[in-house]
Amino acid sequence: MQTRIYTEQTPHKVGETITVAGWVQSRRDHGGLIFIDLRDHTGLVQLVVNPDDAALFAVAESLRDEFVISAVGEVKERGEGLANPNIASGAVEIAVHDLTILNRAQALPIQPFSEAQANEELRLKYRYLDLRRPKMQTMLKKRAQMFSRIREFMEGHDFTEVTTPILANSSPEGARDFLIPSRLHEGKFYALPQAPQQFKQLLMVGGVSRYYQLATCFRDEDPRADRLYGEFYQLDAEMSFVDDGETVRSAFDPLIKQLSTEFAGKKLLSEKIPRIPYIEAMETYGSDKPDLRFGMELVELTDVFSTTEFGVFKHAECIKAICVKNGASLSRKQIDRFTDSAKSEGAGGLAYITYEEGEAKSPIAKFLSETELEAVKSKLGATDGDAIFFGADKRNIVNKVLGKLRSEFADHFELKDPNVIALAWIIDFPFYEWDESRQKVDFGHNPFSMPKGGLSALEGVETDDDKLAIVADQYDMVMNGYEICSGGVRNHNPEVLYKVFGLLGYDANYVEAKFGAMLNAFKYGAPPHAGCAFGVDRMFMELMNESNIREVIAFPKNGSGVDVMMNSPSAVESAQLKDLGL
Repeated sequence: MQTRIYTEQTPHKVGETITVAGWVQSRRDHGGLIFIDLRDHTGLVQLVVNPDDAALFAVAESLRDEFVISAVGEVKERGEGLANPNIASGAVEIAVHDLTILNRAQALPIQPFSEAQANEELRLKYRYLDLRRPKMQTMLKKRAQMFSRIREFMEGHDFTEVTTPILANSSPEGARDFLIPSRLHEGKFYALPQAPQQFKQLLMVGGVSRYYQLATCFRDEDPRADRLYGEFYQLDAEMSFVDDGETVRSAFDPLIKQLSTEFAGKKLLSEKIPRIPYIEAMETYGSDKPDLRFGMELVELTDVFSTTEFGVFKHAECIKAICVKNGASLSRKQIDRFTDSAKSEGAGGLAYITYEEGEAKSPIAKFLSETELEAVKSKLGATDGDAIFFGADKRNIVNKVLGKLRSEFADHFELKDPNVIALAWIIDFPFYEWDESRQKVDFGHNPFSMPKGGLSALEGVETDDDKLAIVADQYDMVMNGYEICSGGVRNHNPEVLYKVFGLLGYDANYVEAKFGAMLNAFKYGAPPHAGCAFGVDRMFMELMNESNIREVIAFPKNGSGVDVMMNSPSAVESAQLKDLGL
C-alpha cells in the first residue's frame, strides 16, 4: 500500500503518483470533468477525475460533501491562469486514476464551513463536526503548542513534572467540591481536587525542589464566558526554600512574556511587569484585576465635596469619578444603559457631567457650586467632548461600580487593543474578607498562605476589623483584565495554621480532621515554600483573541454545565446507587 501524502506536501510531488485521503470539501462538475476539493488536517488539494474511466467517474459522481475518501493519482501543475493562490497546494492538482469511498456522510445537521454558524448549543451537540472548522483545528494545534512551550520552559528551569491524585479529599478552596461516593467505604466520599494545593505542598516536604504539573482541576462553580464549568486546567507550580512572593513572580515573568510575544505574536504594554498592591488596585481601578491597556482611573473627590449642599454627595462616605474621553457623544439611551449597569452593582443611579463648547452640562450642575465644578474639571483633566461619571456611596460600592463602568466604557469606545498584552501582579491581598452572604469574616483566598509577618501578625487580633487588616503574602497575575494566576507564600508552620483557623472559630480538632496529612508532614522538617497556579484556559483564550472560553477547548460543557453531546449529567442504574449505599 502506498504511503499517504498530506495535502500540504503535494506541491513538492509534481510528476509522482501519490495517495491522499480526507473529506470531500466540495465537488464540482465542469465540462465533463469532475473537480473535488479534498480536505485533510493540513489543508485542501484539488482532485481531477476524467470521464474516460466510466467506473471511476461513476464513483466521483456519487460523492457528496464530507464523504471520507482515498484517492491515488499523479500530481500535475495546473494550467496557466488556473492556480489558486488561496490554498497552499493551489499550484497543483491530482489527476485521479483510483478512488475509494472509505465512508459516506449523511446531510450534516450543522455546516462547519459556512460563514453563518449554527448557535452554540447546536455546535456543542455536534462538537465532533464543529471541530472540523479551520478555526477549531487551529485552536487545538495552538493549545498543544502552548502546552509544549510551557513544558519546555519549566523543565529548562529545573521544575519536575509530578502528577497528583484525582480522587482526593474535600478541601476549602473557595468553591463547591465534586464529591465521589466510596463503594468500599460506604458513607464516605472522595472529592475531585479543586487544585493540587495540599499535594504540592507535601511534595515540598518530600524533598522535591521545584514541582510543576499541567493539572486538571474541578470546581462546581457557575460557568461564565471566561470560566468553564466543572473542569479546567492550570499550570500548577511550587518552589521550596522560598519565603517571599517576589521570587516566584520573577521566576514566571519570562514565561508569560514569551507566551504573549513569541507564541501569540502580541505586543507587551510594558516590558517591566508592575506590582500593584491590592488596595491601590481597588482604589485606582475599582478592580483587583484591572485592564491596564487604557487609563480612565478612578479619581478621589470626597474632599472636593466635603461641604457640598448636593444631597446625594453630602451623605456619601466616598465620592469618586472617572473621565471618559469623547463621552459627550453618548446618547441618552446609551447613558441609560450604563446607568442600569451601575445599578446592577449597587448604585442608586449615575450622576454625570458632559463638557461641550466650554460649558458643563448636567442634570446635577445646578446643585454644585462653581468652586466644586472647577475642582472636578481640574482634577479629572476634562476638556470639551469629555464626560465625567460619578460614584457616591460606601467606598467599596463606589469602587465596584466605577470599576465595572470603566471596563464597559472601554469596550464602548474600543480602547482594549487586542494586539496588546498588559500584565500586572496584584500583591498584598487581605488574608481575611467579609462574607456578605454569611455575614461573617472568612478566608480571602485560601488558608494555606502565610500572613505577612508570620505568627506575630496574628497576635492580639480580636475584632473583625483586626482580622480584615491582616495582609497575606498572596499575589495574582492579571492579563488584560483577566485574573490568569493566583499564588502565595505557603504557611509551613503548624502553629500558624492552627492560629489562622482559630481566629475564625475553628478548633484544633477541625484543622487536624481537614488537614491532618499536611500538619503531620509539617512536623518533620517542612522547608519554606511558595508557588502559584496559572489558569491556562483563560490565558489561552485571551492570547487567541477569544471572548468565550468554550471556543478554546475541545469538549466543553454548555452555559448550563451540561454536555449536550454526551447527555451528561444523566441518571444511573439503581444497582449502581445500591453499590454505593445511596
